[in-house]
Amino acid sequence: MKINGPNQTNFNPYKQQIQKQSELTKETKQKDRIEISSEAKQLQESGKTNEKRAAYVQEIKQAVDAGEYKVNPEKVAQKMLQFWSK
Repeated sequence: MKINGPNQTNFNPYKQQIQKQSELTKETKQKDRIEISSEAKQLQESGKTNEKRAAYVQEIKQAVDAGEYKVNPEKVAQKMLQFWSK
């Protein structure tokens, strides 16, 4: 008769615990999902109904396409300072 001691090669005292953890991870895997907040929905709706803004954007697009759009560097610098000083 051969006695190998407490560390036998085919004996793993944590085997049941590992199996339980693997079963739990299989059960708890969830798929990705997305939720849109009510504020975002309101912004989407207000973007559709804002005709004045759409006309302004279209005007700027036409000016850029024609090469007539001029950038006001002072106004840009002022907006940048306002943004970074917050």
